[in-house]
Amino acid sequence: MSEYQYYEFQAIDRPLTSKEMGELRDYSSRARITATSFVNDYSYGSFKGDEDAWMVQYFDAFLYLANWGTHVLKLRLPSRLLDPTIAGNYCGGDAAAVWAKSGKVILSFVSEDEDGDEWIEGEGHLSSLVGVRAELARGDLRALYLGWLLQAQTGELDDDDVEPPVPPGMGQLTGSLAAMAEFLRIDSDLVHVAAQGSAAMQTDDVDRGELRAWIAGLPVHEKDEILANAIVDGDRAHLAELLQRYLRQHAVAEAGPSTEPRTVGQLLGAAEDYANERMRAEAEKRAKEKARREKEAAIARAKRLDDLVGSEAKLWAKVDDLVASKQPKNYDLALRILADLRDLAARGTPDDFRLRIEALRAAHARKTTFIQRLRKAGL
Repeated sequence: MSEYQYYEFQAIDRPLTSKEMGELRDYSSRARITATSFVNDYSYGSFKGDEDAWMVQYFDAFLYLANWGTHVLKLRLPSRLLDPTIAGNYCGGDAAAVWAKSGKVILSFVSEDEDGDEWIEGEGHLSSLVGVRAELARGDLRALYLGWLLQAQTGELDDDDVEPPVPPGMGQLTGSLAAMAEFLRIDSDLVHVAAQGSAAMQTDDVDRGELRAWIAGLPVHEKDEILANAIVDGDRAHLAELLQRYLRQHAVAEAGPSTEPRTVGQLLGAAEDYANERMRAEAEKRAKEKARREKEAAIARAKRLDDLVGSEAKLWAKVDDLVASKQPKNYDLALRILADLRDLAARGTPDDFRLRIEALRAAHARKTTFIQRLRKAGL
């Protein structure tokens, strides 16, 4: 099986300059490079750049996917939007890591599939995940907690390690967060039991009038600086910071979870118990659904046989005609009629059916294809 590696970088807060795009082109002549992205895939050879260095210097998001099972997601935010110390409380291993450099905080999430040998095209995955960065920029820490769950799942944490603060809304994951959990192969049962310790998330919809009034109260020089950065540098991080400040000041107090912080061992054990119960319930549901279908089929079968009562002679004659045609499709129809005749006879005269079917076999003994189909059908 040939190799497949996919690399995609995205610049979000500001576009790349022409000089920066030229620097990136030096690393690849075939990559698709725009002012906001670098995309390349490899069947032979590999990436020549340094993805971590590029995250510090150029890009805000990165996705890597390989057909042997490696999935990587990296996100960069200004440290004024994400405190690296807070992020470090959640992400401190190999599966989920954080580091800060040059006023930037880079998050790295890695999932390895030991089975490997998957073949998933990389195109389109990052677009479904990049919304996680915007949520982090608004002060939403659920992505960090997913990273901690990933470490717990991969065995990087000890059983007696205690979970960090559980952000609100773990039971209400956005589309981007759900896509992140799926991309990183975080066990959905583990996410479910972890969410039991999470408060419900209050809406953070922004009221335009309240926001205008809040902005009006900011110092004029501060607003001027933010607008200048956004217009001249195309830097949208300052706008995100402004929104985060507003949301923090207008946050509705969340009702805390009713449970005490849990250990890794407790969460993993609860996830296993929940998975077993879920599978038992699903099996019971499937069994009930199967029984329902079988009952409906039995009722329909009985009605069909009721409708055939009294037409047995005509049906046997039709079977003779169909078999005499020597056409395989007519053999199939004859077998279906014979099954009806067998079930009709089972209601009262099964011996009559056995005598008739033996006579049919004798009469058409030289039609080997038909005889073989009779045997296969159990007739």
